[in-house]
Amino acid sequence: MIRHCVFIRFKADVSATERASILGDIAALQPLVPGYLSVEIGPNVSPEGLGKGYNSGFIIDFKDAAARDAYLVHPAHEKAGGRIVAAAEGGVDGLFVYDFDIAG
Repeated sequence: MIRHCVFIRFKADVSATERASILGDIAALQPLVPGYLSVEIGPNVSPEGLGKGYNSGFIIDFKDAAARDAYLVHPAHEKAGGRIVAAAEGGVDGLFVYDFDIAG
């Protein structure tokens, strides 16, 4: 299983409604991409102060790397990704993406 983690530094002027809409686009991909198992979306609520400005994010579990790779090139993902980049502080510099290969 692949756990795809994406953390975003949304620009201060991106409203909560717009953030929810953008992240909703990511969730809406689940029925379109075989092997997209689950998604968790939310704001950073850590009290540690180590978030480096990343104020929101999502984690998607994929059946395998092939499912993740199909998601990455899906036209709806490319559209959603474009919205994320446009809303992130510094564009792609406002994103942190990390994938784990979960044995199981």
